Amino acid sequence: MRYLPHTDEEITEMLQVVGVDNLEDLYKSCPRGCCTITDMDLPDPLTEWELNRHMDELTAGMGASPEYKVFLGAGSYDHFIPSAVQYLLSRSEFITAYTPYQPEISQGTLQAIYEYQTLVTWLTGMDVANASMYDGASGLAEALLMSIRVARRKKVAVSTAIHPHYRQVVNTYFSPTEYEVVEIPYLENGRTDISRIGNLDELAGVAVQSPNFFGCVEDLGALGDIVHSDPKTLMVVAFSEPMTYGLLKNPGSLGADIVCGEGQSFGIPRSFGGPGLGMFAAKQKYVRNMPGRLIGQTLDKDGQRGFVLTLATREQHIRREKATSNICSNQGLCATASAMYMATVGGTGLRDLARLNYDKNEYLKNELAQAGFSLPFNSPTFNEFVVKFPDGFENTYQKLLEKKIVAGLALENYYPELPGCYLLCATETSTREDLDILVKEVTS
Repeated sequence: MRYLPHTDEEITEMLQVVGVDNLEDLYKSCPRGCCTITDMDLPDPLTEWELNRHMDELTAGMGASPEYKVFLGAGSYDHFIPSAVQYLLSRSEFITAYTPYQPEISQGTLQAIYEYQTLVTWLTGMDVANASMYDGASGLAEALLMSIRVARRKKVAVSTAIHPHYRQVVNTYFSPTEYEVVEIPYLENGRTDISRIGNLDELAGVAVQSPNFFGCVEDLGALGDIVHSDPKTLMVVAFSEPMTYGLLKNPGSLGADIVCGEGQSFGIPRSFGGPGLGMFAAKQKYVRNMPGRLIGQTLDKDGQRGFVLTLATREQHIRREKATSNICSNQGLCATASAMYMATVGGTGLRDLARLNYDKNEYLKNELAQAGFSLPFNSPTFNEFVVKFPDGFENTYQKLLEKKIVAGLALENYYPELPGCYLLCATETSTREDLDILVKEVTS
């Protein structure tokens, strides 16, 4: 209790009010076995300059330092962030942006979220978007729960080519419920085996990721035809790289009912894995089953444009039994950053950036193929792809780390059937020289 800002006299007065003699008495209800009664084994305190030196030493030992060449994506991607985004986001009007508890007097925050929602609908090709979820994984879990509410069924199908962490979050959401999650395997070409869907009855929703965890672009058109052969089943499309839709057709144009995914690529640094934001959009007819918040535009009594909290589906705002989720934060600052990024880059810029990402990925993939390495999957890819290295590559991987090169992600931990396979990523931040160095190092 050494950091309490109260004086001893104030503490004594408060203890008298609650009827105890000392601070320890406040914890009498806690079993002694759950309490730590020994002093914490902490190092001695550091001065400010000693702490700075300590942090610098820790940073020097991390592979994410700027001097490293990192060919690792797998759900978190390195993109250039325009200086305008970083500058605007640092302004005090935005940096404190959070859930507006008195929304109608938080017009700046509401307008920023409204613009974000508008840009997300444009990106995904959907009718409505909410004020963001926690991340892409929670967005997928909420999308599947939403499909259950809409279809009034208890079973969903999820592709095994979806990011393993996303599927883990889905299972965490669903494990204490009566709902069933069926996994759909992937084919030899890296795409989901959508033919399996026809053998499953009474599905509330079918979820795929495109591009999927292997970087392979799914055939969403064909998927939509199969899913919608049952009018009650919803097609859920997830993503971890929104840059894709600057080049490829968006899910809304291919029949998706719900689109969700991670928006980190748009103006948010990787920051060792967080924070990010979950983008979430759906068709208009499902709007009242959406989780989170939805900001709308209206006119006040004087005819002036205003922004309002149109839908707030959390139990905090409405009767608990009517709530669609317990999502309690709109990731306001991250959503604002992504809106600034999309507005700054624009439609043409996003298309050019997506093309550049695609070209970098294809160049690296082709160079490795010409060097004699196997590419297990032959489907079209975006930003990342799978390559199979020869036995013993683990030693080469460690040697490359010593040379400050991170040569992708080993897939065997997530997919035991893919030993020796690595997921490599190339974005616009990788120069041709960087790509050539990687090819040279893995072939030497």
